[in-house]
Amino acid sequence: MTHHIEELKKYAISKLNLNAIGITIFLLFLFIAIAAGIISPYNPWIRFEPYIPPNSSHFLGTNDMGNDILSELLFGARVSLIVGFGASIIATVLGVIIGIVSGYYRGMMDEILMAITDIYLMIPRIPLIIILAALMRPNFWLIMLLIGFLWWPTTARVVRSSTMQIRDASFILSVKSLGFSDKHIILSEILPNINHVIIPKFMLTIASAMFSEASISFLGLGDPTMKSWGMMLNFAFMKGGLINEMWWWYLPPGLCIVAVVFSLMLIGFSLEEKENIVLGLE
Repeated sequence: MTHHIEELKKYAISKLNLNAIGITIFLLFLFIAIAAGIISPYNPWIRFEPYIPPNSSHFLGTNDMGNDILSELLFGARVSLIVGFGASIIATVLGVIIGIVSGYYRGMMDEILMAITDIYLMIPRIPLIIILAALMRPNFWLIMLLIGFLWWPTTARVVRSSTMQIRDASFILSVKSLGFSDKHIILSEILPNINHVIIPKFMLTIASAMFSEASISFLGLGDPTMKSWGMMLNFAFMKGGLINEMWWWYLPPGLCIVAVVFSLMLIGFSLEEKENIVLGLE
């Protein structure tokens, strides 16, 4: 038993280290997004001589329009993170509401909501967004809303499962016996006790939303008026950045997307494992 506890403690330390790495990387990009207007060397829309390679004046050179690529990269962090956070908030709120209602009331309500969830899970989300974006005028807010309204089912499933586990717990039954309303029980008793599954899903949904936005924008279906990392990649490939081996144009936004998504996945998976470690120690 002691050996088992020691192994779990070592595993916990390794997971905490990964979590710390993820948080550090994410906070760095969050700072860049917030402070882009201060730390950016130029306005990303100002034009200089096009196709300038990296030099002392333009550390990442300029693109086909003469825009400073480093400035685009810094402001692109803000756009990409806003899409990620916005879509994740929408998906998490929807998923939590549907999951709690389904898990708490069960019966016919549960069957109907889970049937809707199953239908949503079968929808090929990226192809659907591509079709809708192609039919409508590409818009920053539209893409965020589409991602948010399509990414809630997995959160709903996890929240429903957690709600069903604690629905009949002794402390919930005690609160019910005192005559408190379902609304009070859900908001004051159930919700605080399932935060440990909601927060990891929220972080992982941010990663999914950012990657999805980058994929859509890379295909040319993003908002051309917003300098997101995905749009930077799209213009780099469309305007000859890859053919002309201008690595400073297409490589930085690609690496930024990978770094942020990786950091969010580290945080999300580490938080999920934390609960398993606590249960193991108990």
